[in-house]
Amino acid sequence: MKVMGLEKERVCDFVAYCKKHRKELDDSYLYDSDLEEFEVTLENPTYVLINEQEEIIGAASFVLDDYHKRGKRARFRIFHSEMENIQFYQEMLQALLTHTTDLEKIFIFIPVTNKKLIEMIEGLKFSVERFSFLLVREDLEVPHVHLPDGYELRAFRPGEDEENWRQVRNAAFATLKGSETPITIEGVAELLIHQDYLEGGMMLLFHQGNPVGVIRGADDEYEDAPIMNIGPVAILPAYQGSGLGRILLRAALQFAKEKGYKRTILSVNGENERAKALYIQEGFKQVEAVACYHYFV
Repeated sequence: MKVMGLEKERVCDFVAYCKKHRKELDDSYLYDSDLEEFEVTLENPTYVLINEQEEIIGAASFVLDDYHKRGKRARFRIFHSEMENIQFYQEMLQALLTHTTDLEKIFIFIPVTNKKLIEMIEGLKFSVERFSFLLVREDLEVPHVHLPDGYELRAFRPGEDEENWRQVRNAAFATLKGSETPITIEGVAELLIHQDYLEGGMMLLFHQGNPVGVIRGADDEYEDAPIMNIGPVAILPAYQGSGLGRILLRAALQFAKEKGYKRTILSVNGENERAKALYIQEGFKQVEAVACYHYFV
């Protein structure tokens, strides 16, 4: 067995390995659309475990884009071995750690049902940072959206609302674990050209002309069927607790219905109990739980 850097000639084999095992893992960066665009670059440091037959039987890869680098952290795209031996995980981890100059930590999301991977991760001295829950809402009736006086909800206007979106999102998530890194104007613009973009799915809430909330509905897939993914749902701190999050959520649900989606999906941090309670009240049900493990480098 040997660990080696992924060569361009073997990207197809790596992609096939990811597709083979993604149902066991957090697949946030393992969708077909992501894997189709995958290249061996500085933003995607990747190592594979090779057996004597030159087959890939393990893989470790970082997502190290601008957003994560600004947060001084790297996220695992995949960390998996068909050989349940902590030595192989250790060797792949050590190879990736050579790419962590100027970073503070690395992190990985693991479904709580994947006990074997959790055992390996904890054996490597990773510790739990937080839990996150995945919630799904079936095609239920959507309550009427009623805006209080002085409020306006409208679709995102490219070339006009990038700064509005950035300000609200960053202020709302400034203390939310895992989302503290501010998004840039360029990061907002990228949402408009991503493959999951739905025209009209990005909405802003204004109070007396000032932006106070944002929400986004994006095309997604769950259990091999289309679904609309909702998030972020963000309200300025001074406006939180006044029912505006419920208004934004219902607006997104109405948009999903108009677009013909039968189900909607979203994720919520475990410590955000108020948000999770709102989603449950609005018809969502928890379908998965994942643990975020981190390792300080």
